[in-house]
Amino acid sequence: MTTVPETAEDQACHSGPHGYIQDKPRYLNRLKRIEGQARGISRMIDEDVYCIDILTQISALNSALENVALGLLDDHLRHCVLDAAREGGEEAEIKLKEASDAVRRLVKS
Repeated sequence: MTTVPETAEDQACHSGPHGYIQDKPRYLNRLKRIEGQARGISRMIDEDVYCIDILTQISALNSALENVALGLLDDHLRHCVLDAAREGGEEAEIKLKEASDAVRRLVKS
C-alpha cells in the first residue's frame, strides 16, 4: 500500500470533523444491528438451520454493510473531496484518487 505524505489539510480531514459526524449515531446504530445479524447467522449455523435460509441472511448482512459503506463514501465525497476540489491543486488530485480507490475496493468486494 502506497501512502501519500499528508498535508495540514489532509491531516485535518483525517482527524475530524469527518463528513459523517452528523450521521454518526445513525451509523453506530446500524452497525450494532449488523453485529446482531452476524451473531444471528452464527446461531443459525450452530442450530443447523437450512443452508438457503443462512445464505439469505448473509445476503442481507452484505447489503447492510454495503449501505453503510456507500453512506460513508457519499459523506466523504461531500466533505473531504468537495472541500479539496474547491481548494484545487495537488490536494484535490489526492482526494479524488483516494475516493476512486475506495470505490474500486467497494466494487471488488
